[in-house]
Amino acid sequence: MKPGHGEIVLAEGDVEVPEQERELIEAFRAELDAGMWAAVPTSDAGGRREAELVKRWQDVPRDAERVIFFPRAAGGAFPRVR
Repeated sequence: MKPGHGEIVLAEGDVEVPEQERELIEAFRAELDAGMWAAVPTSDAGGRREAELVKRWQDVPRDAERVIFFPRAAGGAFPRVR
């Protein structure tokens, strides 16, 4: 999600294809370098969404369908993602 823009796709690819995985890693790092937080959705049961924060590409599960990026809160507080 990008504030004011809704949900946008930053990159798509197959992690099993080396060139595509490199492109995904570059997009992931670019967002973190820009100061964004990254999270991987873990469930969407009963209308309640939950996600796990990730700080490194290696922490993203290989079968993850998406990584969500969002801006850090003012003051640098660590967000509670749900």
